[in-house]
Amino acid sequence: MSGSSGNGAVTRSTLRQQIADALRDEVLGGRLQPGQEFTVKEIAEQYGVSATPVREALVDLSAQGLLEADQHRGFRVHEYSVDDYRGMVQARSLIIEGMFLAVDEGRRPHLNFEEPRTAAVIAGVRRRGEAAKRAASAGDLTVLIGYDLRFWRELSGLYGNPYLADFLHRLRLQSWVCTVQHLRRLADLRGHLWSGHTELVDALYARDTDAARVVLAAYNDDSITLIERLAAG
Repeated sequence: MSGSSGNGAVTRSTLRQQIADALRDEVLGGRLQPGQEFTVKEIAEQYGVSATPVREALVDLSAQGLLEADQHRGFRVHEYSVDDYRGMVQARSLIIEGMFLAVDEGRRPHLNFEEPRTAAVIAGVRRRGEAAKRAASAGDLTVLIGYDLRFWRELSGLYGNPYLADFLHRLRLQSWVCTVQHLRRLADLRGHLWSGHTELVDALYARDTDAARVVLAAYNDDSITLIERLAAG
């Protein structure tokens, strides 16, 4: 009996994650718009599953700041403002500055970029950056978002603090949810999307945090200016 129950729990947990991932893609793809409301029953019927894993997935996405729960009306996609985005960028910058300081002050002795295992991770991060840069140059927002999230998750994971990595991932996810509604209104996104991933990782590999700061500052300034302009119509 215990073995059967365990398998059922694993299956439900996997289904819960699959539904959460699918709904996150719907939000980032612009198919679920900010403020759009839906119920557990509607999502369960859409995916042909029971209500329990759907409810759990929606609670997970609410905890990540993508959805809002309404006791009487179900759930709705969170609506972020331009002020919210400025706050996200500021919070992201503070976290990343902590990463830069760890390099400057040598507070991460395990971060030996010449060590084979670490070098392999850095190479993987750079590949994500190359893919993100190609997507940005092509104006492919969906592909860029996927690689951008992986890039930052793997890069921040190098610094040995899972809390920092998780918090930064959550902020970047919320940032994309906030901006995607504006970016998808542009007919041609080429030239409007950040393509500095490889420059950033190369600067960090060289331990040139000043250059890395310049890359990120330019990105943050440009992105805020763009979102402010698009939000103003």
